Amino acid sequence: MEHTFSGLGIEQETLERLSGLGITEPTPVQEKVIPMIASGDNLMFQSETGTGKTFAYLLPLLRKLKAEENPQRNVRILIASPTYELASQIKIQAQAVSRVKCALCIGGAPISRQIEALREKPEIVVGGPSRILELIHLKKLKADHVEVLVLDEADRLLSKELRESTQLLMERLPASVQIIGNSATVSEYTRATLEKARGRILSQEDADESASENGARAIKLVTMPQSDVLREKIEHWAIFAERRQKIDTLRSFIHAAKPEKLLVFTGRKDQVEIITGKLLYKKIDCMGLSAGTDKVLRKSAIDRFRSGKLKVLVTTDLASRGLDIPGISHVVQMDLPSEKDFFIHRAGRTARAGKTGVNCVIGDEFEMRSYAALEKQLGIKVHPKEIRSGKITEPLL
Repeated sequence: MEHTFSGLGIEQETLERLSGLGITEPTPVQEKVIPMIASGDNLMFQSETGTGKTFAYLLPLLRKLKAEENPQRNVRILIASPTYELASQIKIQAQAVSRVKCALCIGGAPISRQIEALREKPEIVVGGPSRILELIHLKKLKADHVEVLVLDEADRLLSKELRESTQLLMERLPASVQIIGNSATVSEYTRATLEKARGRILSQEDADESASENGARAIKLVTMPQSDVLREKIEHWAIFAERRQKIDTLRSFIHAAKPEKLLVFTGRKDQVEIITGKLLYKKIDCMGLSAGTDKVLRKSAIDRFRSGKLKVLVTTDLASRGLDIPGISHVVQMDLPSEKDFFIHRAGRTARAGKTGVNCVIGDEFEMRSYAALEKQLGIKVHPKEIRSGKITEPLL
């Protein structure tokens, strides 16, 4: 089999734009799902972070828009995202490889500007499910001609916080709409919620058999093999610190590790301001992101971090969803999340695109015990570390 985008039916103009981004060969998930999406399958696909999930659905959908006439210039594709950063990133990627008009509609930003953007007749709308639903109810966005709904990071969109808006959005769209979901993890809760809203989720083989028997279009579940990035590309460290000493330990870590780019996670949004304030007081340039951060400041922080002008970014799990920033050499977790999926998501911000990285937990005695249990559960190797004389070393026996 020829491992090329042209072999997947991607047209020359898009190929040239992809090449300009340094993308010349499809990833395994792209090879797998592009033909399925192009054929109109309802699909939920699971693949690790950094494997090219966004282009896996964008490329066949953009080709679909180009191939079919739309004289009324109706909105034909909705892409729902759990965060502003991910939605913005999707829009940027869509515009990087096509000329299709795309509008960004996200909560927390002025709705009047988004209504103006919809008057320019975009064929793709990207945004949060609540804001998209609001625009439909206001009759500013016509849902009757929508052909495809993408649930990007479906596990978050179908979580308890966003589930109601996502379900209402699915109910508001035509019954014939093609559903495409993706996530790094597809939990049983996600599967059950989506099945309740939209019908059965079956393996590709079972879905094909079901369709041939009764014509029903089940949602096909595609699970890509794990590439063991968590175990093979990421080095996991553990540094013990009492709770009151954690930020000082982080400061020492930054001086000792000299990271190219460091992403710091905390489970509490009030800690973002405390951590950044203490680091800034110690002359360490950093910025923070939390769910309540002003959109202008969020964009500034991400742009500076992406460009490398900012070396340290402090964030919460929810604020970090969808951050796909190259060159993150180190991740520090200032606490241990209760769910392993959050740990995997945090760690997976480093070691992307074939590179290696370091994931370090700075934890107290309780968190170190939990980390040891997680080590066994995930099959990773955790290396205890200490900071002595300005260097990160093995602990003394």
